[in-house]
Amino acid sequence: MHRILVLDDIAQEGIDILDAQEGIEYEIRTGLSGEDLRTALNEFDGAILRSGVKITAESLEGNTRMKALVRAGVGTDNIDKAASTRRGIVVMNTPAGNTVSTAEHAFALILALSRNIPAANQGLVEGRWDRKKYMGTQVAGKTLGIVGMGRIGREVASRAIAFEMNVIAYDPFLTDEQAAGLGVKRVATVDDMLPQIDYLTVHTPLTPETTGLINRARLEKVKPGLRVVNAARGGIYDVDALVEGLSCGKLGGVALDVYEKEPCTDSPLFGMPNVVCTPHLGASTEEAQTQVAVEGIHLLINYLKTGEIRHSVNVASLDPKTLSELRGYLNVAHRLGLLAAQWHGGGIDQVSITYKGEIASEDTRVVSNAFCAGLLERIVDDVNVINSEMLVRERGIELNEEKRRGKGSFASSIHATVSGGGRTVVVGGTVLGQSMPRLIMLDDYRLESFLDGKLFVFSHNDVPGIIGKVGTAFGKHGVNIAQMAVGREGNTPGGPSIGVLSIDGEVADEAVSEIEAIESVTRVKIIELPAAGEMPSWLA
Repeated sequence: MHRILVLDDIAQEGIDILDAQEGIEYEIRTGLSGEDLRTALNEFDGAILRSGVKITAESLEGNTRMKALVRAGVGTDNIDKAASTRRGIVVMNTPAGNTVSTAEHAFALILALSRNIPAANQGLVEGRWDRKKYMGTQVAGKTLGIVGMGRIGREVASRAIAFEMNVIAYDPFLTDEQAAGLGVKRVATVDDMLPQIDYLTVHTPLTPETTGLINRARLEKVKPGLRVVNAARGGIYDVDALVEGLSCGKLGGVALDVYEKEPCTDSPLFGMPNVVCTPHLGASTEEAQTQVAVEGIHLLINYLKTGEIRHSVNVASLDPKTLSELRGYLNVAHRLGLLAAQWHGGGIDQVSITYKGEIASEDTRVVSNAFCAGLLERIVDDVNVINSEMLVRERGIELNEEKRRGKGSFASSIHATVSGGGRTVVVGGTVLGQSMPRLIMLDDYRLESFLDGKLFVFSHNDVPGIIGKVGTAFGKHGVNIAQMAVGREGNTPGGPSIGVLSIDGEVADEAVSEIEAIESVTRVKIIELPAAGEMPSWLA
C-alpha cells in the first residue's frame, strides 16, 4: 500500500483520482511547517504540494521513507532539491499546466496598464466620474518586447499579435528563422530592444543573468513612457529602479504579479500612480489548478507504482550500473554544454553530437541529454538529463547524434557542434583517468585544457609576444593563471589560434579591456564552469 500526503489545497479532480486508485492511501494535511512537517513527510511514500509549503533540508532530516515530491505547478523554488536528491527523493513538476493562464494574466496586466482599469474602478468606488483623468492608450500598433520565448513567452506573443501589436523578442536560443515563424522580430540583446518598445514583459527564470534586468543603468536606454510587466519571477526588475523610473517619467507604468519575497504586502510601488499589482495570480485559474492537480497526481502514482519518472527536476532515470559506467562522460558532456552555450553566445538552432571510441558502443542518449542540460542550464529552470532533450526540441533546436567506434587519440571522446545565427562552434572533451574532465578541442583547434572553474578564452593570431602580453595584463591586475593551453590551425606560425586559461578568482573589467586592446587578439570570453569535482544535482 502506497501512502500519499497532500500538503496544499489542490483541485477536487486530483483528489477524485486518488479516491479511485487501488493500492493508494492518502491524507490531506495542509499548513504544516517545522517539526510537524518533518514528521509527516516521514510517514508517507510521496507528497504533492503547491507553493504554500516550503520543503527545506530540515524538513527532510532523518527521512527514510519519502520517495517522491510533486509540485503542482512549474516553480520548485520552495523545495530544497539538493537535500531531496541526497535523500533519494525524486522531485517532479507540472510544467505545462499553467502556461495559458499565466500568459493570459500577463496580457491582462498589459491591458490594465493601457486603460487605467484599476484606478478608474477605484475612482467610481470613491464616488468620482473621472473620464478625462483616465485617458488610456490602445495597444494596437504598439510594440511589445518579450524577454524569454519559452512556452509562456510564445503564448503571450500570439495574443499580442492577435491584438495587432508588433512583437520584438529576445531569447539566447531564438534564431531569426524561428522568430520569423512565430511572427516576431528577434534582437541580439535586451539593450537592443529597449529603445524600440512601448511595453516589456519577461518570462524567464530568476538567474544571475536576469536578476535586475531593468535597473537604473537600463532606464537610460528605454523608450520614454515604457510600460513594464512581470508575471514570471520576483527580482527580475529592480524595484528601486522602477520607483525612480516612474517618478522621473522614464516609465509610463509598472505591473507586477510576482515579488522578490512573498507574501508581499508592503512595497514602495503600492499606491503609486500608473502601477497595477496583483498577489501572484498568474496560475490562479480553475483550469490551471485542475490541470496541474491531475497531472501531478498521475506523476506521483505512476512513479510509486511503476517507477516511471517524468518531468523530474533533480535526478536521472538511470540504473546504478549504467550511472557508474557513464558518470565521467555525463560530467564531461554537461560541462561541454555549458561551455558551448557561453562560447557561442547567440541563438542556436542545431546541435550535433559525435561519440568516438569505446563510448560509441554505449547507450549515449542520456549523455546527449547531459550535454543539452548544460546547454540550457543558464536560461531554463531545473533542467536535467530527464527533461533537457524535450526542452531543446521544444525550442526548435534540431538535435543529432553520431557514433564512430574507431579509436582516435583517446579511448573515448565527445565532440559537439552548435550552430545558429550565422555562428558555429565546436567543443570536444574526454575523461582522463577515472574522473578528470578535459577539453580537447575548441572550434578548429586541438588542445588540452582543464574543464572546470573559470576559463578565459581568447582568439588571436599566432604571433610572438601574445601570450606574454596576456600574462602581463593579468599579473598587473592580480589575476592568477592556474593553467594555460593553446592551439592553432596546422603547424605554421602566424595563423588563427586560441588560448584557454584557467583563472583563479574574479577578473576585473579593466583586465579584460586591456587584453581586448592587444593587437592580434580578436575575441575574448570568460567561461563559467562548475569547480573541479562539483557535479550537477541530478548527477551527484
